[in-house]
Amino acid sequence: MTSSVFVALVGRPNVGKSSLTNRLVGEKVAIVTQKPQTTRNRIMGIVTKGPVQYVLMDTPGIHKPRNKLDARMTQTASASLADVDVTLMLFEPAGDFTESELTMVEALRKAGPAIAVVNKVDLLSDFAALEARKKKIEEFGVFDRVLALSARDGTGCDDIFAILKPYGSPGPHYFDDDAYTDLPEKELVAELVREKALLFLRDEIPHGIAVTVESFKERPDKDLIDISVEIYCERKSHKGMIIGKGGQMLKKIASAARADCEELLGTKVNLQCWVKIREDWRDNERQLDNLGFAKP
Repeated sequence: MTSSVFVALVGRPNVGKSSLTNRLVGEKVAIVTQKPQTTRNRIMGIVTKGPVQYVLMDTPGIHKPRNKLDARMTQTASASLADVDVTLMLFEPAGDFTESELTMVEALRKAGPAIAVVNKVDLLSDFAALEARKKKIEEFGVFDRVLALSARDGTGCDDIFAILKPYGSPGPHYFDDDAYTDLPEKELVAELVREKALLFLRDEIPHGIAVTVESFKERPDKDLIDISVEIYCERKSHKGMIIGKGGQMLKKIASAARADCEELLGTKVNLQCWVKIREDWRDNERQLDNLGFAKP
């Protein structure tokens, strides 16, 4: 009998939700950088193992909102709890719990089953520290169990599917068995361009950029896709930094993104990137709607 398990991955920014999603799916569905708040929308990774289909929802990091975009991201993470069979809440291997994390733990008390995941165990040097961390999380009294793993090197990741399986509901698979995400190719391309911008630009700019794909056309006469992308920023000075001296930074972003796009699409890509200014778009409800940031 077929069944589906819907799983939300929640946790603070940079705790490894996207890395774990990609690791479990075996494909890059969520962009990953060292910068917090890389994930902005809910991203779905799909894994079908025989009769069981696992639908993993990678959500934005839970943090104190500083603008309307942040508020939408935090609401998206919280709203995801209502849509799933089980929640995986990821924790750092050490350090204090944040106010946002404690709020999420309280929300899980009312939301249904949850499993805690201590990620980045490859960074811990002794077993006692891990056991102490697990004990602290167990004391919340909301998690069915506490797992320890490393999304980076794969330690403990293979066990997750067997642990999630009992939470599934009998019924048809909601996605094709060979699907690995519900994101359209256009959105995946936009995310790859934003990932490269996050990797190469200085800290103050990346969260002020949004990326949209304006055109995506396959050439009928050759194995080539022409893609035109617009990168929106909030300041004239930011536009200069994204383009760089003699256009060097924009070329670097476009070149790295093009290589990933070609791997994703399995064909040659002609990628054109343009930079435009939309002042304070992160605090403008209409701009957020236009740029595709859905209200949860």
